[in-house]
Amino acid sequence: MLVDVESAWSLSGYLLVCFSAGYFIHDTLDIVVSHQARASWEYLVHHVMAMGAFFSGIFWSRFVGGGVLTLLVEVSNIFLTIRMMMKINNAQDLLLYRVNKYINLFMYFLFRLAPQAYLTHFFLGYAGQRNLGTFLLGILLMLDVMILIYFSRLLRSDFCPQGVPSRQHKDKFLIE
Repeated sequence: MLVDVESAWSLSGYLLVCFSAGYFIHDTLDIVVSHQARASWEYLVHHVMAMGAFFSGIFWSRFVGGGVLTLLVEVSNIFLTIRMMMKINNAQDLLLYRVNKYINLFMYFLFRLAPQAYLTHFFLGYAGQRNLGTFLLGILLMLDVMILIYFSRLLRSDFCPQGVPSRQHKDKFLIE
């Protein structure tokens, strides 16, 4: 699937993309129904873009390999969630937090930036064409911007904490 992002297909990859699209639909509805849309607009934008990309694999059986590769991003969420839970509990002074921030950095490069860079390079081949690949390139470029913004926030918060206003956005862990 790494080599043939467009036409690679397997039942397990297809089902993973279907399940993930279902998760994004459920989470989007949960955010809207629980009246958290204003506070979680970044998640909503991300979810809508992800669903648009996953539907190409579900309905046209194209780019399933790309969908599976984009899901590598979710691996780094394990350590980002540990970080968020430790921040909620004001445990930033613990050794585990300090170790986790370096693991986060490594995982962010390995599972977010590297797959996004690979897919962006692949989809740039569709630039200028009027097809599904170009549509997915547009989605991917917007996700690239979001991932870089999140990465800069993570770096500022964990590696340059004196430059981050700590109490201004105390309930927004994407900012801190």
